[in-house]
Amino acid sequence: MHHDRDASKRRVRTLAFWSIAVALGVMGLKFVAWRMTGSVALYSDALESIVNVITSGAALWAIHVSHKPADSDHPFGHHKAEYFSAVLEGVLIVVAALLIIAQVWDTIRAPQPMEQPWEGLAVNGVAAVINGAWATILIRSGRSARSPALVADGQHIMTDVVTSAGVIIGLVAAVFTGWHVLDPLLALIVALNILYQGWKVMGESLNGLMDRSVDMEEQMRIRDIISVNSRGALEVHDLKTRIAGRATFIEFHMVVDSDMPVGEAHVICDRIEDALKADDPSVRVTIHVEPDDEAKLPKGSVAVPFA
Repeated sequence: MHHDRDASKRRVRTLAFWSIAVALGVMGLKFVAWRMTGSVALYSDALESIVNVITSGAALWAIHVSHKPADSDHPFGHHKAEYFSAVLEGVLIVVAALLIIAQVWDTIRAPQPMEQPWEGLAVNGVAAVINGAWATILIRSGRSARSPALVADGQHIMTDVVTSAGVIIGLVAAVFTGWHVLDPLLALIVALNILYQGWKVMGESLNGLMDRSVDMEEQMRIRDIISVNSRGALEVHDLKTRIAGRATFIEFHMVVDSDMPVGEAHVICDRIEDALKADDPSVRVTIHVEPDDEAKLPKGSVAVPFA
């Protein structure tokens, strides 16, 4: 199990490193497409790629910090570092959107036809395909490794793919119809979408920093595991959970008979903790053992109940 966790850490770090290389390559292709065409819509697409490069670097730093073991200054670990990366990504997305809007304002008053439209759109299309494949890898790997930074990076790149596809379709229409005003209008739509995505990324990251609990489905699974493995106890109550990056912290009170030796109570705690870690190796479990006069439910239950 320890070997699996180490392999997962190495995979996350490797993906974060290669994300920077992919972002640089895609950014280069998009700037080539913009220079070939002079399109403000393709400029907006290229500008977002700069954000991808910066945030990929931030994600690599955050993943490196979050995998550091707990120390005297951070006894609960460094898991939340990844949320700071995601917040930074959201802020930079918003900045990119505002820069695009400024460029649109200058262009919309005097729209110009594109130069070399088909060649430029083909180059941008290649960049979008590369981005789509890489975003899929990052999102899937980030979810399986419980890495918010990788997932946020992948989701941002995927929104970039969607906007690239929309820009290409719109610019093809502009070439065929001669409606050059479509170029700055498309750039404005891209900017507004980027603003929305930036707000969403920041909101999800700040929610993580606020120690949100696990979702209801996972909460019920945790309750079931505790109940099945707490035989010998009288009651479990005050279950609390919180998520910090890849780690899930679980805390609850377990009521035992007042005459039960400490060693027997400890055996029950170990059994519960082992079962929870078998289900999810990232959990951190804290159990507060209490005597039976702290019970919240009447005695007599066959199964170990939750209050």
